[in-house]
Amino acid sequence: MAKKKENNQTLQYLPFEDEIARLDREIDQLGSQDSLQGIHARQIRELQVRQTEALREIYSNLSPWQTVQVARHPQRPLLPDYFNLMVKEARYLHGDRCFGDDKAIITALGQIGRHRVMIVGQNKGKEIREKVACNFGCPNPEGYRKALLKMKLAEKYGLPIVTLIDTPGAYPGIGAEERGQAQAIAVNLMEMSRLRVPILCIVIGEGGSGGALGIGVGDKLAMLEHAYYSVISPEGCAAILWHDGSQASRAADALKLTGKELMKLGVIDAVIPEPLGGAHRNLHDTVYNVEQFINRSLNQLKRRKIDDLIEARYKKLRSIGQPCQTASSVKTEKPGLPERLSVKAQLEKAAAEQAAEEAAQSKTD
Repeated sequence: MAKKKENNQTLQYLPFEDEIARLDREIDQLGSQDSLQGIHARQIRELQVRQTEALREIYSNLSPWQTVQVARHPQRPLLPDYFNLMVKEARYLHGDRCFGDDKAIITALGQIGRHRVMIVGQNKGKEIREKVACNFGCPNPEGYRKALLKMKLAEKYGLPIVTLIDTPGAYPGIGAEERGQAQAIAVNLMEMSRLRVPILCIVIGEGGSGGALGIGVGDKLAMLEHAYYSVISPEGCAAILWHDGSQASRAADALKLTGKELMKLGVIDAVIPEPLGGAHRNLHDTVYNVEQFINRSLNQLKRRKIDDLIEARYKKLRSIGQPCQTASSVKTEKPGLPERLSVKAQLEKAAAEQAAEEAAQSKTD
């Protein structure tokens, strides 16, 4: 008997969860036998304890690639789940007054806790038809223009802005490029950096490339514990450097895309904890944690003068990468050049080392 979630869906297991799947099967088998008499109650409790310990051990030591897999889990909470459980009196806003209404980005006026806010989020869709309509969460330029239009409306009425980021990247199609994808994202970066209202950004799943940056400039940037935030997807990075998508796990290690690593680098400001076993195992607790973080953060941001807020936002953006420069300092042959090793250089070095290892192995063979 398969493990059931709260909504009676069959829980899907990730490749590294074989032990959890086995324990769940044993619990379900015992629960289906003589359940009325409770003959197997003691065995079930023991298995549940073992399952909890296994979940705690696995999820406290996830590799970067495993974190990416959790962030992409098909049953992970999506934007509509947050709207349904967290946002009161939502009033959805549509269109960019230029081309159309991109379904990959949803904008709405609503209330979170005691705060009336403008919510801007990225939607991947749940059913196949909805996924196709949303381009699997990859926004078009009209989506970013819609987002900026609604954020300027929020600025006009003094409403804080909350953005929920969950995208593998901006849509790379020809039509999107013809309509100015890069320009739309660049304009959003510039305009969001100087909007005169508090802005709170949260990565709830995938935070990929410029698609995430297009609504990711704010006074605070947070991530869920098992989300990721990166300049490129691990598969894309592996394809460029090693011409081999199977090297994605190695690329994920080099990209420093987890919350812990990004906190060290100063890219994000907070990591929001997830329930044991990931957000897909407990929707309500995940949304509750996000809601509490939003309420606390908005209370703090609203106390500050808007001019101080914008100045701090600018300094925060300018300071990104400084810890990386300090930690990666290397000697350079030419005087006057910056003594740092960029992420790109680190990846290129890793690729060169891999090639040298393969060459040495081929000679040995």
